[in-house]
This record gives sequence, structure tokens and C-alpha cells, in this order.
Amino acid sequence: MRFTLLLTVVLIATQTFAQKPNAVKVTDAKPKLVVGILVDQMRWDYVNKFKPFFKTQNGFLRFMNQGASCNNNLISYLPTVTACGHAAVYTGSTPAIHGITGNDWYDNIQQKMVYCVEDNSVQAVGIENSSSGKMSPLNVWTTTIGDELKLATNFKSKVFGVSLKDRGAIIPAGHSADGAFWYDSKSGNFISSTYYGKSLPTWLTNYNNAKKVDSFYKLGWSLSLPANVYEANCDTDQNEYESIPFGKDAKGFPYGLNQFIGKDYGKVANTPYGNNLVLDVATQTIINEKMGLDDITDLLAVSFSSPDYIGHAFGPNSWETLDGYIKLDELLAQFFTTLDQQVGKDNYTVFLTADHAVAPIPGYAQKNKIPNGTISDAGIKNELEKMLTAKGLNSKLISAITEFNIYFNHHLMDSLQVSQDKLTSLITNHLEQKSNILQVVELRKAAIAPLPQSIRERIVNGFNPQRSGDLIFITKSGVVGGGNTGTGHGVFYNYDAHIPLLFYGKGIKKGQVNNVNYMTDIAPTITTLLGIQMPSGSIGKPILEVIQ
Repeated sequence: MRFTLLLTVVLIATQTFAQKPNAVKVTDAKPKLVVGILVDQMRWDYVNKFKPFFKTQNGFLRFMNQGASCNNNLISYLPTVTACGHAAVYTGSTPAIHGITGNDWYDNIQQKMVYCVEDNSVQAVGIENSSSGKMSPLNVWTTTIGDELKLATNFKSKVFGVSLKDRGAIIPAGHSADGAFWYDSKSGNFISSTYYGKSLPTWLTNYNNAKKVDSFYKLGWSLSLPANVYEANCDTDQNEYESIPFGKDAKGFPYGLNQFIGKDYGKVANTPYGNNLVLDVATQTIINEKMGLDDITDLLAVSFSSPDYIGHAFGPNSWETLDGYIKLDELLAQFFTTLDQQVGKDNYTVFLTADHAVAPIPGYAQKNKIPNGTISDAGIKNELEKMLTAKGLNSKLISAITEFNIYFNHHLMDSLQVSQDKLTSLITNHLEQKSNILQVVELRKAAIAPLPQSIRERIVNGFNPQRSGDLIFITKSGVVGGGNTGTGHGVFYNYDAHIPLLFYGKGIKKGQVNNVNYMTDIAPTITTLLGIQMPSGSIGKPILEVIQ
């Protein structure tokens, strides 16, 4: 009797456990291809602001009408810059854990600046003897979505990254990627490094040889809509506070680009055609690498960098920014058509977000009585060095200032017996007297700084003892790093930290999500959809409202 009862219990338990995997919806929703799209420097409000001007229902509007929109997606760390954003999206983590504390940081041991994806142990592929190819994901300390997908499929999944920027291709692709391709502005080629292989795929070599960039230059940059649309919805076309990336005589539409043919392949990044190049390579990657054609999920990470170049130069209220997004919308529609035809409409999932947003150009803000200002790392460093000299101290006690971080020269401090408390006090007292600085925070003590909790958390999430500075200065709202023209980003204010998050495709539930979520929630959402492990350093939570 006792044995019979025990056997019955065991059988029931066995059946229960056997049914559990079938009860998890995500196992039935695995797409054949996941495409991650980052639009470099896209603010959340652009989605609705530019909606009336989109010329197709199949680009951004496909996301908005047939997919899921997370309307309050925020960045939960500092600084809000490109490398950190790409790392956060694909690792589900923050600089404190994944290690990418900025586009650059100062290494106290090597006593030099370090670029986020530099790797001198590898060589360029696709171009000879170029430092632009000495890149890899070496500096990323955690796994990514792509890495976990590889692990889950015994490395049978295909994973690629494509961007104009090296960091925009390399970081999202992850450590185990089959390839990452980025644009070399000197040669006009998409290149890679020996980290991924000894040579470029033949199809990419053929694309490079065609020099598509020259054909785009021949077209020039003209408006997509009548001029009165831009006059009614943007700042004036020509302003002294805008940069002039195409030369001093190229102010306002239309922009002739013929002068760059065969000479300056970097200028394309400042035009919407930079997005065309990325889309071309992304499309060719899908087709030639046969992505999404079997039951093993593949991942393509695409990063459109041109909106960042355009935004920095002309600002978020410019004709150039509006026109750039109208043209990007048309490209997204083309991309969706390719995915529908190549993979099948019901077989793929796409998410779109941004690595950061952007502040208004200070000159534009000033004209309209909005709080504004500028500040520069170089200017602050020069000012502090003069202050230290006036106090009878060595000006070299500050090694570097970057991403609002101030790095102390600890070797010199020890030899001169200058205490950290003394140096911190001198710098804090000086900088907090400046009209455009809110506060100076000692990074190791940021958790107890007299700031709102959300700001303290962002500072803590961005702090990495091996790569961050000793102090960080917090600017007042509207103050951007840079000079008298163009604009920037990097701070916690919503104009920099509120970004779009859109999902579409297999396994995605249509609708609007108005709850607050964070950039670090994207990776857990995608890995939950795929039924695989979250990236190793992930601290986010899956956004269950978007998963069917």
C-alpha cells in the first residue's frame, strides 16, 4: 500500500515536471532570426514628433501599429554615450559590471587613454596596415545576447554585427560572433579584424570594390518633402550655432557632395547615406550568410550611426535631423520587405532602440530662453591645472578628464605625499563655484552623495573602480560638452536618457507599455523570448508585457 502510494506520487511529480517546459510560452515563440537595431542618438520623442512626416506605413509605423512600444524606457547609468549604450543593450548590464565605462577611459596602470574596443593583438582585415582594424570585444567583461545564443545552440547560431562605427558593430556582436563589419572612412571599405577571421567574405569584398559611397555622393542631399514642411516644424535652416561638416560654403539645403567623390569617404557619415551603406551590408549579410533559414535562431546586430553625426552637427531641431529620419524610415521599410521575403514575415523578431539621446544645441536653447550652456573636458582640465599651480601643487596631479570623470595621478600623489582628501576638496570647492556645474561627486562615495536617489543610482551603476575616475562633475540641465557649435550628450537628464524601445515580430504582443523600464531590460526580454540564459552580467528584468 505504502509502495503503491509512493509510486503514484512519483508518477504525478514526473508528469508535472515533464509538462513544465511545455507550459512556458516562449519555447513556442522562437524566431529564426533576431534583428537588433540601434539608432545612434535617437530621442524617444522623435517617434511621435516625426510620425506625421513618414512616407510609408512599413518603417517606424510597422513597429508602432503592429508591434509593441515601451514609452518610458530609460538609461540607468552614466555616462550616456555610444559604447556604454551598445554594451548595455546587449549585455543587460551597466558599466559597473560589463566594464565599458565610456567611449574612452584613462588606464592608471598603463598611464594612457584606452579606446573601448582597441586590441593591439589583432590586425586589420579588408585594409592594409591600418590601426582602424585593431579592434575586438576584448574590453567587454560579460557575455552578450549573441554569446548566450551561441552557447545555447552549441555554437550553431550565426551572429553578426554591422555599423559605421567599430564600437557599434563589435560590442553588440559579442565575443563569439561569426563576424563584425565596420566602416573605414579613409578607404571607404567595410572592414573587420583578425579576431573574426583572416579575410573578409567574398561578398563583402565585392561590395567594397563597387564603392557605393561615390554613387551616393553623386546624388547629393536634397529634401524629402517641400521646404515649407521643414520651415513649419524645425528651426531655421542656417544658423551660426550649427556645425558645417561639408565645408564653410555648404550651408543649408540642398547639399552638393560631388567634391568628396574619391577623396573624402568620411563625409558620408554626416549624411543619411551612411544609413544606406549600413543597410546594404546588413542585407547582404542576411542573404549571403543564409541567416534565418533554419530552425536555429540567428542574430544580426545593426547600428545606424549617421543620425548621431547629423545630430551632433545640426541638433535635434534641424532640417537635417528631420530629413534624416524621414529617409531612415524609408530604409527601415525596405529592410522589413527584405526580411519578409528572405526569412518570412512570421519567422523573425526585431527590436529598435537607441544608445543614447541628445540635448538641444545650446545656441538654439538660448535663443528660445531654455536653460543651456557648454563645458569642455579640456577646458576644465586646463582650469584645474592652473588652480593647482596657484596653490603650490603640481599641475600633473590630474592625469585626465573624460566623460565628466576626473582621474587623479595616484603615482604622483604618493611620491609627493598629497592626500586624496586634500585634492578632492580643492577640486570640489573650485568647480562647485562654476555657474554651469551642479555638484562634484567622489565616485567611491556616490551612494551617499546628497543627490536624488535615481541620480545616485546612475552614478553608482556607471562606476567601475578599474576604469572610472576619482571624481565626476554633474552639470546643470542643458549644459553640454563641446564648443560653440553643435550639441552633445552624456548626462542623466531625460533629453539624453529617455530613448525609444520598439518590438515587432514573432512572439511579440501588440500594444503600448507605459510602465518605466530600462535599457538593461532589453537583453533579458530577448533571451526570455528565445528561452535561453540571460547574459552573464545582466541585472535587468524581462519586459513581460511585450512577450506573447
